[in-house]
Amino acid sequence: MKNKIVISFLLVLFTVTLLAQQRSDEEAVRAVADNILKQPVTQFVGVSNGVVYNSTAEIPEGEDVKFKSPLTEWHYSNGVLDMAMIKLGEYLNDEKYIEYAKNHVAFGFANYEYFKERFRNDRNHWHWPFGQLWNFKELDDCGAMGAAVVEVNKLESKPEYLTYMQNAANHILNVQDRLEDGTLSRTFPRDMTVWADDAYMATSFLTRMGKFSGENTYFDEAAKQLILMDAYLWDPVKELYYHCYYDSENRNGVAYWGRANGWIMISLVDLIEVMPEDHPNREELLTILNKQIVGASRWQNGNGMWNQLLDKSDSYDESSVTAMYVYGVAKAINNGWIDMSYRNIARTGWRALKNDEITSDGRFTNVCVGTGISEDLPFYYNRPVGDNEKHGLGLIINTAIEIMKLESDNK
Repeated sequence: MKNKIVISFLLVLFTVTLLAQQRSDEEAVRAVADNILKQPVTQFVGVSNGVVYNSTAEIPEGEDVKFKSPLTEWHYSNGVLDMAMIKLGEYLNDEKYIEYAKNHVAFGFANYEYFKERFRNDRNHWHWPFGQLWNFKELDDCGAMGAAVVEVNKLESKPEYLTYMQNAANHILNVQDRLEDGTLSRTFPRDMTVWADDAYMATSFLTRMGKFSGENTYFDEAAKQLILMDAYLWDPVKELYYHCYYDSENRNGVAYWGRANGWIMISLVDLIEVMPEDHPNREELLTILNKQIVGASRWQNGNGMWNQLLDKSDSYDESSVTAMYVYGVAKAINNGWIDMSYRNIARTGWRALKNDEITSDGRFTNVCVGTGISEDLPFYYNRPVGDNEKHGLGLIINTAIEIMKLESDNK
């Protein structure tokens, strides 16, 4: 009896694996996107009574609420997801994915004033739903979500969207903390610290605002930040980026964290793709991208994945950095910036993600949760992975699109 159970289990496992391998790239990404659509991004839930509310107008006086789904938040990962859903809808000519992003952004603007009016100085703004929408503190608050507003505004322009875009631009260009040479930095948890993550938090907006406005100021600033961060964070020995740089101590952090490296690669390819071909920094950015791709290729595992700590084979295979590297390499090939011989880096990584990290019901697995900087490697080793973690959803959709383009162009 026991042997029959074991055999039955193995047969089921084999069948599930075989079905995953037979699933097309479009079927895989649709599974992820359709699973996202099942999670409403236009609802609150009462903290004390558990009642669902479709707008702030329905909330009783005195009732504290939270988002029903974390995908409703005004968080940079939601901005990445909104932009990815728009891109997927346009690529597949399927309006339902585009509507997801439009609805998420519209819901925020329709409801944030309710919480802003109730904000008190003794309560942190992040306690309130949509707190980041009105209270810019860090690039996390307005960078990627600002970029998403730019993309939604192109589809459905509204005065309040344009005002928000102008406010985000002012914060990134004129307000956010910087080192003396102009490098964007953070003051928490360590004063005047450069994070690799901020390459994307800043340039995701600057890149799209440059394309939207046609003003080179945005492209100039985006290029400047990537060049400065490359100078501070690149390790020419391991050919990887450190997670951070401490200006007060004139040294780097301890970790070559995967997703931080991925943010830089995404920032580079997205900027290079839309900036003017005669921009004075374009060739330098292509050189930086090329060296990062070569460096990343030297740390890819035999199964196609990259590690949570890129130089530590005993750290876990991590899906978000794998998606980011596959996206960057595929986009570089699709745009003719690197030789076609690099395509197996992307193909092998994508095969691992599609077959092993996208479940039959569309969940994306083994994505590290949100992660700050730390002075000890065990912190990075032991960061948990979430079930369908929000930090990976937009990334895997973008990756699938570039892979579909790659395979379409090279059949």
